[in-house]
Amino acid sequence: MVLAAPQSAGPDAPPLTERMEGVVAIIGAGPAGLAAAEVLLEAGTPVRIFEGMPTPARKFLMAGRGGLNITHSEPLEQFLGRYGSARRRLEEAIADFPPERLQAWCADLGQETFVGTSGRVFPKAMKSSPLLRAWLSRLLAMGAQLSSRHLWKGWSEDGSLIFMTRDGERRFKPSATVFALGGASWPRLGADGSWSESFARKGATITPFEPTNCGVRVGWSEPFSLRFAGQAVKSTRFSIGETSVRGEAIVTAEGLEGGAIYSLSSHIRKLLKQTDGVTMILDLAPDLTADRLADRLWRSDQRSQPQSLPGSRKSRPSLANRLRRAGLNDTAVGLFRELSRAQPQSLSPSDLADCIKRLPVRIVSMAPIDRAISTAGGIAWTSIRNNYSLNCDPGVFVCGEMIDWEAPTGGYLLQACIATGRAAGRGAATFVRSRSFADA
Repeated sequence: MVLAAPQSAGPDAPPLTERMEGVVAIIGAGPAGLAAAEVLLEAGTPVRIFEGMPTPARKFLMAGRGGLNITHSEPLEQFLGRYGSARRRLEEAIADFPPERLQAWCADLGQETFVGTSGRVFPKAMKSSPLLRAWLSRLLAMGAQLSSRHLWKGWSEDGSLIFMTRDGERRFKPSATVFALGGASWPRLGADGSWSESFARKGATITPFEPTNCGVRVGWSEPFSLRFAGQAVKSTRFSIGETSVRGEAIVTAEGLEGGAIYSLSSHIRKLLKQTDGVTMILDLAPDLTADRLADRLWRSDQRSQPQSLPGSRKSRPSLANRLRRAGLNDTAVGLFRELSRAQPQSLSPSDLADCIKRLPVRIVSMAPIDRAISTAGGIAWTSIRNNYSLNCDPGVFVCGEMIDWEAPTGGYLLQACIATGRAAGRGAATFVRSRSFADA
């Protein structure tokens, strides 16, 4: 590395530019950036990793708090279908580093994996920190340099990378750069999408960021919100039109979030662009047909009626008791009472069963983007070559959630981030090698 002094040396002169001939800069030390660094180092190309936060891979560590979902075990053809319209561009990268290779890679780092009942793949440690420590140790042993607290601010006029550090502005000019700065969710962990303006000025097409794998806003009454926020809605079928997902959700102060809602979030987001609200149907008793549920309710009503004098009027039990005897837990009972527009106290068993099986929830908007697990949008595929470099600059490579693709939770996000990181790393290694041959 050679320091190149600026032409003027007065107090207003720009900082010295550190020229890194033959070195690839990696901007962002999340899974995509670390994957790119590993491929480059394996190819014999020196790398220097720059991270804006004090420590690397903060979102990766956060994702592992509830059990790190590495990938999914379903057949590759089905797996690739989870990426929707982005499949065509992602397929080569994922096929080169498919789920089984990712599992073998984890094992090589001393982190054995297992397949859960849902088909999702997890490390046996159920945490991301052991895997990250082993990964960073490997990269550092291979010669990687890691510079934290280096916040990328754009390019200078001569194409140098500009960083803000604790010591002020610093500039670097590598032979190539791989950007892995993430999308626009979880800004407090470093991914805020602010990089998009610099890339737009450079000539890349930017698709606006949108939340995906995120919750929805409903607009509960204050009593319901205060009592049930944080409670789980279990064993429920959630449907938007013909699209249905069975699973769980969590009541939030303003709506719903959780696995089942995340699975529908992309569909909901697209519908909300066409209308002011979207109606989701909840089946609170998906294991029972409406007839079987009505029969259970009728029998429960009969058993609960007290013996009465001849000529006296029989009364039904309270709605809450009727719903509990139908198998609904307290959260589902509260949800029913919050959402039902009928007068359920007087409903017949058949009508009440129909309401339980088709409870409407009016969704008014998506939750804020900073609460989303991931984002759609970013650099459009039309701005990216097959080797993951930019059309407007062949020495700049991008990967991970910076690119406009989305996928459901279940291991698909991390798999594609690592696979595209490796693809960008291969592209950068080839680029640097070709330039070295040209200069020789």
